[in-house]
Amino acid sequence: MAKKNPHLSPENFRDALATVQDDGKRNWVYPKKVKGYFYAYRTYLSWVLLGILFAGPFIKIDGRPWILFNIFERKFIIFGAVFWPQDTYLLIFLLLIFFVFIILFTVVFGRVWCGWACPQTLFMEMVFRKIEYLIEGDANQQRALNDQPWNKEKIAKKGLKITVFAIISLLIGHLVMAYLIGVDEVINIVSSPPSAHLAGFIGLLAFSGIFMFVFTWFREQACLVVCPYGRLQGVMLDNNSINVMYDYIRGEPRAPIRKSTEKASPSGDCVDCNLCVQVCPTGIDIRNGIQMECVNCTACIDACDEVMVKVDRPKGLIRYASENSIKQGFQKLLTGKVKIYIGILFLLLIAFVTLLTTRKDITATVTRFPGMTYQEREDGTVTNLYQITLINKTYETQELSLRSLTNGVAVEIVGDQHLVLEPQSKLERRFFLVKSQQDVKVNQEQIELSVLHLGEEIGYVKTNFTAPIK
Repeated sequence: MAKKNPHLSPENFRDALATVQDDGKRNWVYPKKVKGYFYAYRTYLSWVLLGILFAGPFIKIDGRPWILFNIFERKFIIFGAVFWPQDTYLLIFLLLIFFVFIILFTVVFGRVWCGWACPQTLFMEMVFRKIEYLIEGDANQQRALNDQPWNKEKIAKKGLKITVFAIISLLIGHLVMAYLIGVDEVINIVSSPPSAHLAGFIGLLAFSGIFMFVFTWFREQACLVVCPYGRLQGVMLDNNSINVMYDYIRGEPRAPIRKSTEKASPSGDCVDCNLCVQVCPTGIDIRNGIQMECVNCTACIDACDEVMVKVDRPKGLIRYASENSIKQGFQKLLTGKVKIYIGILFLLLIAFVTLLTTRKDITATVTRFPGMTYQEREDGTVTNLYQITLINKTYETQELSLRSLTNGVAVEIVGDQHLVLEPQSKLERRFFLVKSQQDVKVNQEQIELSVLHLGEEIGYVKTNFTAPIK
């Protein structure tokens, strides 16, 4: 039996963590298996979300990934739309929209994301925890197994659990890599010897090892220690925010059910069975109020409702509610704060759509070649070497050309004169700007270049041309 932290009481429960013992050691959480209305729907939703998550890298549109977060090549594909480094401003708007939406959603519905859709909760509670129940049994059986000396039964069960956990962690590690570099590249890495793709092989092992560590040992600590969302909710929530709440007005004072022969004392509906604590995956007592550790998983709601049915009392002693709805009996969702967040989100969406529809399909960036100055040729001309980077954001092959708009300056492309860009690709080429020495009037002159597609200007670039005056 895990040692109970004596500091965790209704008076000073915020002074310590439920997962830390009084001597500083970890208090391992063994949540009791839960069943009920909310748990069933969480399970159904988890099947859908996990199916989408694992199918994501395999979904392609015209041979292109539906979602890709290639941080190595700085190329991102979101719902089929490609974003390059030159589209950083669009990604910033996307992040702003995401954060404002999370804030708005949290202000209204609390941490429902954590309990229902967060990948950490999905994998921990709906995959790894279920496997643990299947192999080691319920909470009391797990405690007994961990406390008993090593024998055949313990070795067999622990060995089987670790093996299954390792296989699933490998699958998740490969899934993450597929989102980063593409499923085709992952298949190429897996089907080749490790030495052929050493960096990719190490990446797969690293991600798999991280997930193995998180879901085997670190567990709820990822939510309590690493994730900042629980700490941020303190500044997002107010008395109108909906959370998993204990109805203290109806439930207090707590008292166990007495025999009919004993003198009855005034009490609330809470029978102090502590099942809400036993099923909590983070080890807290929801009756102490809103806490950072609560992930709104609804396990306590299902456990409490089951008890209320057995003792012939109304369900909903623990339910989705706000502080005001419990204290005052009514719920107000559309508050002034919520209206402001909705307005900000609406403006950001309008700005994002405007920028997305007006962005250029082909972009060109010209830079002077590093370490090079002007060069004088025997034919009496002066040249400067440049590098042009072209990005094709369309799904069609583009053939471009480069022309100088400045009189007396010619363009000489190094190598093939045709600038052919494959769909959704980047092309880097070098070129010379050439000017007759006798036409040079200043040491540094601004040159204007035009990028042409089928004879039509699609880009306009400025750069500097340096030359000696003679």
